[in-house]
Amino acid sequence: MASKPFKGVIKLDVRDSKPDWTPYTLAKAPKGAPNILIVLYDDTGQAAWEPYGGRINMPTLQKLADNGLTYTQWHTTALCSPTRSTFLTGRNHHLNAMACITEGAQGYPGWSGRLPAECATIGQVLQENGFSTFWLGKDHNVPEQDIATGASRSEWPVQKGFDRFYGFLGGETNQWYPDLAEDNKFIDQPYSPDEGYHLSRDLVDQALQMIRDQKASNPSKPWFMWLCPGANHAPHHAPKEYIDKYKGKFDDGYEAYREWVMARMIEKGMLPEGTKLTPINPLPDDVANPADAVRPWATLNDDEKRLFARMAEVYAGFSEYTDVQVGRLIDYLEESGQLDNTLVFYCADNGASGEGSPSGSVNENKFFNNFPDELSENLKYLDVLGGQETYNHYPTGWAVAFSTPYQMFKRYSEYAGGTACPMVIHWPKGIKAKGEVRNQYHHSVDIVPTILEACGLEMPKTYRGVEQYPLSGVSMKYTFDAKPDAPTQKKRQYYSMLGTRGIWENGWKAAALHAPLTGKGHFDQDQWELYHVDEDRSESTNLAPQHPDKLDALIKAWFDEAEINKVLPLDDRSAAEVLGVERPTEEEPRERYIYYPGTSPVPEGVAVNVRGRSYKILADIEVKDSQCSGVIFAHGSRFGGHSLFVKDGKLHYVYNFLGIKPEQKFVSKTVLKPGKYTVGMEFTREKAGEHGESLGRTKLYVNDQVEAEGDMRTQLGKFTLSGDGLCIGRDSGDAVSEDYTSPGEFTGGEIKFVGVTVEKTQYLDLEKLAAAAFAVDRAA
Repeated sequence: MASKPFKGVIKLDVRDSKPDWTPYTLAKAPKGAPNILIVLYDDTGQAAWEPYGGRINMPTLQKLADNGLTYTQWHTTALCSPTRSTFLTGRNHHLNAMACITEGAQGYPGWSGRLPAECATIGQVLQENGFSTFWLGKDHNVPEQDIATGASRSEWPVQKGFDRFYGFLGGETNQWYPDLAEDNKFIDQPYSPDEGYHLSRDLVDQALQMIRDQKASNPSKPWFMWLCPGANHAPHHAPKEYIDKYKGKFDDGYEAYREWVMARMIEKGMLPEGTKLTPINPLPDDVANPADAVRPWATLNDDEKRLFARMAEVYAGFSEYTDVQVGRLIDYLEESGQLDNTLVFYCADNGASGEGSPSGSVNENKFFNNFPDELSENLKYLDVLGGQETYNHYPTGWAVAFSTPYQMFKRYSEYAGGTACPMVIHWPKGIKAKGEVRNQYHHSVDIVPTILEACGLEMPKTYRGVEQYPLSGVSMKYTFDAKPDAPTQKKRQYYSMLGTRGIWENGWKAAALHAPLTGKGHFDQDQWELYHVDEDRSESTNLAPQHPDKLDALIKAWFDEAEINKVLPLDDRSAAEVLGVERPTEEEPRERYIYYPGTSPVPEGVAVNVRGRSYKILADIEVKDSQCSGVIFAHGSRFGGHSLFVKDGKLHYVYNFLGIKPEQKFVSKTVLKPGKYTVGMEFTREKAGEHGESLGRTKLYVNDQVEAEGDMRTQLGKFTLSGDGLCIGRDSGDAVSEDYTSPGEFTGGEIKFVGVTVEKTQYLDLEKLAAAAFAVDRAA
């Protein structure tokens, strides 16, 4: 904020001077300003939750809905990072340089993955106006290359206006073994799943602690809290007792669920009478992405039905368990007298997720590796779905069902299936209505303007010397006292995501027929559809032939918005292609890497990249006693990764290919007696497999002797979207191999260093390099 002039008097002697504290006094929040609590779920369509008519019990959300407002036409960008950026700044996602997830950043103005200086955050504005600011849970607005111990912190929450942060920075994380950061550092989880740990529980524990700490010292100060649980993003993880509450409740299948839930949504006033149900596979074959197809329930065999129904039960248990945890926070606010003047937004960031493929997955990482699931493999995990052994995601049929009555789901920004999400607003002091519905059309860019108006503040025209982009949204506060069907004050909203695009204006919607992640391109040949959303909430009837002039005007409006908001170029390449782009980092990618024990895990975005190439791992170790064991090198988890370790006196190398058993395992013949060794492995890539994976030969070495060798395959894509970084001397989070448990620390010996090369050199060359590096280290 701008400095205020000093208006005191300064003389030679302080006794003759007059102080003025005004320039040095921090701003106070406007009198009576509310606390702000945003609970932002992931991957949830309107038809999932009971307050909208769904089968998933949400006792906390229902309590808030019964005493607040439920919005039927609230929308998002259709994807995680972009929507979250709009919550942060109140600007459209391309203005925030968040065209898609941060892992898919490109070198274009609307795509860089870094918030421009022209987009001050709501955290910064509230922080500088007397609020405490807290962010918990998912971030996903930090560039992948910045999620590293030595990297820039410029995009981390504490630098974006938040006093405190506790959560995970990437797009998803294991709920039993999360990749945690606190404020500006990475941390280990406080206790294990066997001791009752689950991320949803931990986040609310931390939220309660933050507010209690603040109230202990500054009770009059309002606070802003953004609580972003991992739910309902994959992996779907929940305590078994919550999953079992839903046993049998999805056995009728996803088409039957759609029929059932739409009737309930109409009955509860969430949809108008006469709303039509859309097809489960609405896109023409020449447009559709086969990976997003829905297999009709009637075509499934009994095993598939059992598996798919259980996957929905897990999702439901995950959602309710997390809502119950949030309930502990709401109960505390009520008991402490804070709830009455706390403005609560309870919502989701995009529609239900179709990343599980038509047949679901016990390991969602397969989706990001273009690798299909197999029923026989998945059925092995039926009884443990949602537990530590799985990284599961339901099939596309449930994504369509939980996004009823709309077309498609997450990633599809042209249809409401990707963008229409639940939103309940609760504020007893500011909203007189109880348990009412609001049908005004709104979007996630409207949240920041709503908060600012409720607090009596404005977004600054200039922030830290930079002229700011105007807010893209409009305040929703007028709806608090409006009638359910009062006209919306929003006039236009464009959509664009992964090659999909659409635009809403004054009750009409134009949608380009295009599927994401297909690589088909030819955007200039897209056919556009036209829907009168005010009369056709589900976007079921294409009116383009009847109103060509209206369609042409909306298409022109989309291109106008694209120019204003820096939307182009469009990109529909596959997930593996988008995520696999090499991006600039503070450290240029190199061919040789040296790692030492005692450091924090190195995130995949900045660790050595062995994907799609030959590589070698070499370690200089000393075995000090016959009981020496543990991890030398590990990267990834049981759902995809590789590890070099000692067990039972022998050297092991395991490449865990997408969690598919049996593990690819190489074990030395030699027993490592006390002494010094150079140990390692070499993978020589020979060709690509059917799904782009690398096929080749692996050799395991002890000193210069080949101890084991054989065929091996390696992943096309990353081990994880976030977490489970490269470790030396231990394995963070979930163990790569079933042959040890985390952390699997190396004991009974010493690791001098580990070298990794991705260049085509002989094993001996790496040995010399590592030996030279070690010599330099000793000399230093």
